Amino acid sequence: MRVRASRWIALGFGSGLSPWAPGTVGTLWAWAVWHLIGSAFAVTLSPAAMFALLAGAFAIGVVACERTGRDLGVPDHAAMVWDEALAFWVVLALVPGGVVDEIAAFVLFRFFDIVKPPPIRQADARLKGGFGVMFDDLLAAAYTLLPFALWSALA
Repeated sequence: MRVRASRWIALGFGSGLSPWAPGTVGTLWAWAVWHLIGSAFAVTLSPAAMFALLAGAFAIGVVACERTGRDLGVPDHAAMVWDEALAFWVVLALVPGGVVDEIAAFVLFRFFDIVKPPPIRQADARLKGGFGVMFDDLLAAAYTLLPFALWSALA
């Protein structure tokens, strides 16, 4: 049986196959990938180019998660972690920097992704398909970035 590229992408290149907390493992995978290659993009690309790269990764994720959900028979299968990965890359691209900030961002992101405060829970329930899978994690990313923006404004 041929495995689709979309499945490899949606499953975070296998990180989502973890039997323990696949969303957390997928987010940790995204963090490692960011430090291997993503941070170089953040330093060398203009903000507009970085936005375009992340927007492209979002679009790829919409298609990959749509196809994978259909193939697996579960629209938002727990093993699909590209949504967590992309959302956390957005966070890492915008967090001020430093390992302490990244750890705080990781904890906050996982909290908001798991708890799903409004409107994340409503988006998760109402939006379907690959877009719905991807979008609620972007909202969790926005919630994660909010304390950093507030801290920066008050400092």
